[in-house]
Amino acid sequence: MKKVLINLAIIFVFLIIYFLQANFFTGFRIAGIMPNLFVILILFIGMFMGKTLGIVYGIIFGLLLDIFIGKTLGITSIMLAVVGVIAIIFDKNFSKDSRIAIMIIVSISTIIYEIGIYILSHLIINTDIELLAFIRILLIEVIYNIILTIIIYPLMQLVGYDIEEEFKGNKILTKYF
Repeated sequence: MKKVLINLAIIFVFLIIYFLQANFFTGFRIAGIMPNLFVILILFIGMFMGKTLGIVYGIIFGLLLDIFIGKTLGITSIMLAVVGVIAIIFDKNFSKDSRIAIMIIVSISTIIYEIGIYILSHLIINTDIELLAFIRILLIEVIYNIILTIIIYPLMQLVGYDIEEEFKGNKILTKYF
């Protein structure tokens, strides 16, 4: 029952983030660029809820975003699933207690997500290649995501460890007893 409530809360958080992206952050753009809170959400899910849920939520939320605001169906879904995989890799290799590690994870994930979106958009819908503009957008978005991560990570960490206990449990003892 608790897992169902957690999953419903994640869906509710997605809706709040969608509202923030669509309404609130349009007034707080830096050089016309908004942060991408969906990358941070999928990283959170992948790191604290486990590997399959990070990928599944990445695909589902990506499809919803493609339906609501995307030009083509599937591009965002693919890249958010990749972010879910990245979260799994970083979860195994880095500490969730280190803010510097989290900032690096958010930076790398944002870069990979945006490069993937850019390449897939170019291949599928033949968008123009404007490398200098893309690099400027990418750098500002990475900085914006890092700043927001620094602000909200204490809350994510607090909630995340409770969620992690529920979904992953303490599997070390079960190996020996």
